[in-house]
Amino acid sequence: MRRFIIVAVALVLSAGPAHARTKLVALPEREAVNIRFDNPAATLVEEERVLTLQEGENLVDFSWKGVQIDPDSIRLAILTQPDKVHLLSVSYPPGEAALVWRIYSGEPLEEKVRISYLLSYIDRLVSYKGVATKDEKTLDLEAFLILRNFSGEDFENADVTLGQGDPFTGDISHEETKQLHFLSVDGMPVKKTFTWDASKLPWEPERLEQSVGIPVHYIIANDSESGLGKTLMWGGKVRVFQDDGHESTIFLGEDRVGLTPVGEKMRIYIGDSRDVSVTQKKTMEKRINLRPSKFKVVLFDTDEKIETEVENFKDQAVTIDLVQHILGEWDMLNSSMKYEKKNSSTIIYSVDVPAKGKKKLSFHYQRRNIRN
Repeated sequence: MRRFIIVAVALVLSAGPAHARTKLVALPEREAVNIRFDNPAATLVEEERVLTLQEGENLVDFSWKGVQIDPDSIRLAILTQPDKVHLLSVSYPPGEAALVWRIYSGEPLEEKVRISYLLSYIDRLVSYKGVATKDEKTLDLEAFLILRNFSGEDFENADVTLGQGDPFTGDISHEETKQLHFLSVDGMPVKKTFTWDASKLPWEPERLEQSVGIPVHYIIANDSESGLGKTLMWGGKVRVFQDDGHESTIFLGEDRVGLTPVGEKMRIYIGDSRDVSVTQKKTMEKRINLRPSKFKVVLFDTDEKIETEVENFKDQAVTIDLVQHILGEWDMLNSSMKYEKKNSSTIIYSVDVPAKGKKKLSFHYQRRNIRN
């Protein structure tokens, strides 16, 4: 150990005045330590030690120096003989980074305990590397755990747990950054999709002086068909490359993705494309069902129609998601294609466009109860 935890045991006399805190030099070494990264915002450390207890009441002094521990998070658990050993109380000496447990033991014995606490300046990052085939049909995915320890403490033979999957075991020294490989899946299916959002991109790009890029994503599923589906996928940075067909790769882009539960899909942004264009127009918008009050219209509905054309300049077919927004209460009267209703105000059309081809769609809806 470098400059961390002191655990000492002192016998409390059965009679006499109150005693000052006793400082003993004999320390029980850690027998095991588990560093848990279940919560990205805090790191939980659990260590096991064997305490030599006398019969009666014992003081266990727990102090720390050169590290930052949340005192309110410190817990002590009796592991081997909870019927003979009991935690009676805990006190915090004023002005010290320490606490004292008062423990009762029915007889002299050695007791294994687990001490847990939240420790600052030790955290983890997750990064992914994906290499797509030249035809962009499959992807080889690797995942890495990056441990950063600036806590002030060395951990020897520590079990590192992400909260999902098997733990890693190894030494983590103070001021050390370590990268661990923990996932590799080859040939997983990947879907390349373009995303045009009506609230973010221009409806008539030909009127602009500059070309408009449409965001491109790779989509992978956290399921058994992809070689995943056993645990959730942690959020982190994803770098994506593509096989160039000449025994090398080209860099496509990088994205920071969120946590992906089992059964959900991870969307990886890889850049913007100018090989696909979207032109959209509102061909009809009129007020209907006017509701006047004192010679003034205060409430009405609207009858609206939108037409969209997608043009693909690529030599390969593409799939583009058209994200449309309809605010308020509405009814779809007619739609030339099926759509997915994401929420009460958002629908998504997934349109397959052939190489060097075009696709058109239209939808007709009415919005209700609009205030003037």
